[in-house]
Amino acid sequence: MAHRLSELAALIGAELRGDGSRTVRAVRALAAAGEEDLSFATGPALRQAARASRAGALLVPAELADLDDRPLLVVADPKLALARLLAHLHPPAAPAAGVHPTAVIGEGCRIDPSAAIAPYAVIGDGSRIAAGAVVGAHAVVGRGCRLEAGAVLHPHVVLYDRTVVGERSIVHAGTVLGADGFGYAQDGAAHVKLPHVGRVVIGAEVEIGALSAVDRALTEETRVGDGTKIDNLVQVGHNVTIGKGCVLCGQVGLAGTASLGDGVVMAGQSGAGDHVEIGDGTRVAARSAVLQSVAAGREVGGVPAIELSAWRRQVAALGRLAEIARRLRAVEKKLAALTGEEERP
Repeated sequence: MAHRLSELAALIGAELRGDGSRTVRAVRALAAAGEEDLSFATGPALRQAARASRAGALLVPAELADLDDRPLLVVADPKLALARLLAHLHPPAAPAAGVHPTAVIGEGCRIDPSAAIAPYAVIGDGSRIAAGAVVGAHAVVGRGCRLEAGAVLHPHVVLYDRTVVGERSIVHAGTVLGADGFGYAQDGAAHVKLPHVGRVVIGAEVEIGALSAVDRALTEETRVGDGTKIDNLVQVGHNVTIGKGCVLCGQVGLAGTASLGDGVVMAGQSGAGDHVEIGDGTRVAARSAVLQSVAAGREVGGVPAIELSAWRRQVAALGRLAEIARRLRAVEKKLAALTGEEERP
């Protein structure tokens, strides 16, 4: 379907430079775009690639508004504008409302007529599926769960009993919410399982990637706050509390009873130890281990995590370690020659 640039500019609040009657059919990357496509450059580093692109029009920030050999949509934040354009030009297919004949529905369930229950899905006794919610093929919703309005479970998602997924939240394929936490008591050499009788509560507009796990609390709730985004392959332990608007990148791990404030960002393969508290707005560098609580608004990195600037200095010094050792060896030789002492091995 063709879209006029003037319409797209109005949609995203862009300044249109050039022929607004020109049409585009899709949004594509700079290297792949053709004359009927709109492409995008998010910053000055992409200037040469944008100039070389065959795209019929470009979405750019003000710094690239001089690329005037074709129509431009100039915006303050190209990434945000791109998100809105893609959602408009490539809307997801809406599943048909209703319960598929192969789905298994338990007793006492309340399923809104506008919800979609896909083939071979299982809904446990007493669960509630609200308006516009989607349960994908082969997904399993345990007993007493709540799926709020517009929430989406992709295929093979599993919700253990009493799990709550908030409005418009999205859970991707293979993710498990509400499995038992990893907790055992010691009886001599035996590990005695601690029954986890709490639950998991996912807030509104949360997105959880594929093959992640959020474990149920021992007695109360493991919570993920509104608007938080969790990548693939993330482990959230029992009793964890994650605030609003957090970002957890791939392979992050949060040990039991860790607590994240609002707006915390944890980069890939970073983690937090048990009972650690991380304050609002703190950013944790990739592959870092937060083993002690961190105040709000900090940037930390390393193992164990320390102030990011200090960690960077340590890493820089480590890169010079061989040269420092060589120079020290030379000093030792000179000192040994001056004092007549034997050189240390």
